[in-house]
Amino acid sequence: MLTSETSIARGRLAIYCRGMGLDLGYAGDPITPWSITLDLPTPYQHSGNHPQNLSGDACSLYWFKDGVLDYVYSSHLVEDFTYLQLPSILRDWLRVIKIGGFLVTLACDQPAFIAHCAKTSQGLNLAHKESDFSLETFLPILLGSAPENTLKIIHAIPIVDNYSFEVVVCKIR
Repeated sequence: MLTSETSIARGRLAIYCRGMGLDLGYAGDPITPWSITLDLPTPYQHSGNHPQNLSGDACSLYWFKDGVLDYVYSSHLVEDFTYLQLPSILRDWLRVIKIGGFLVTLACDQPAFIAHCAKTSQGLNLAHKESDFSLETFLPILLGSAPENTLKIIHAIPIVDNYSFEVVVCKIR
């Protein structure tokens, strides 16, 4: 089984995943054992054996009412959407988070990932949609997906663990 990106970042990001929350695209290894897990009916990657709670597409969180979750965690999922798709997806993810809750995102910096793949002779992930996807391109989309002054950036690191970036925002109103 593969080592998950989540397992590498768990020590840094699990602190934001307290209470009742959702792990999107978890691939068998959730950020916390108590996370509600959601993945595709047939996930394209497996990195653990934790049971899947919900099966479906992370584009719409129709299972949940507004403001019911303490966090939504996503590891290496947002880069699988286009820039045009992301605003509505992120709005829905933010919709289900309580005031004071967190959106925790670990994602691929695509230029760094391309360089890593070239250096290690690893194949590219064809699910990645945008060739310039990075914290710099994602953050304006994320912040623009919510009404002004409703999100506060708590944590943002442009490159961690060779080719990932992470961002945590708190829903403040």
